[in-house]
Amino acid sequence: MNRAEIIAFLNEHPLSFLATLEGDQPRVRGMALHKADENGLIYQTGDGKDLWHQVLKNPKMEICFNDLQAGIQIRVTGIAEVVEDQGLKEEIVKTRPFLKPVVEKLGYKVIKVFRVSKCKVYVWTMENNFAPKEWVDL
Repeated sequence: MNRAEIIAFLNEHPLSFLATLEGDQPRVRGMALHKADENGLIYQTGDGKDLWHQVLKNPKMEICFNDLQAGIQIRVTGIAEVVEDQGLKEEIVKTRPFLKPVVEKLGYKVIKVFRVSKCKVYVWTMENNFAPKEWVDL
């Protein structure tokens, strides 16, 4: 897969599993990607969530995307960067209606956005299952 194909795959399969560290303990959770582009991967969380505090303390993470029917798994490693962009927060809330009541009650300040950048990507398939891993820059 080339870079454009990888970005398209991530956007078409936004359910991901995102791993952070809390001290020396890995923490993983299912997350919905907002979008992927040439600048990285955009995610949203809440200011009171453990994820947000883990991102602030140690921004290194790994994310896994799957299409089990096609037999493709994509692992992405990168560094989370805080994004302060009101327009992006509004865009996210429009695409995630469950956030609207939260924002109406508490305001946009509780919505935290981060971009995973400096990404390295490994595309796994059954064809390359036993081959040495080849990580590529996103």
